[in-house]
Amino acid sequence: MDIPQMTLVAWLVVGAIAGFLASEIMGTREGLLMMVVLGIVGAIVGGWVAADLLKVANVTGINLTSIVVAAVGAIIVIVLYRSLVGRRSFGR
Repeated sequence: MDIPQMTLVAWLVVGAIAGFLASEIMGTREGLLMMVVLGIVGAIVGGWVAADLLKVANVTGINLTSIVVAAVGAIIVIVLYRSLVGRRSFGR
């Protein structure tokens, strides 16, 4: 059985929600565009971690599982970004 691909609108909605959640959890201040980008990158990272490493749910559409996976992925991206660039330059 094939998993349906997410549409562009679904990626944007999940990305915006996940980016917002990750920004709030990590205490960063991002603009709307950066939150969407962060959430989409987080969805990719979180989807890879969930599917390939943990062998669990995948990011498949606008649903709670996809949002949680994407938010966790976005948090991972924020942590990696902070460790590479430094804390003081993030969220300006």
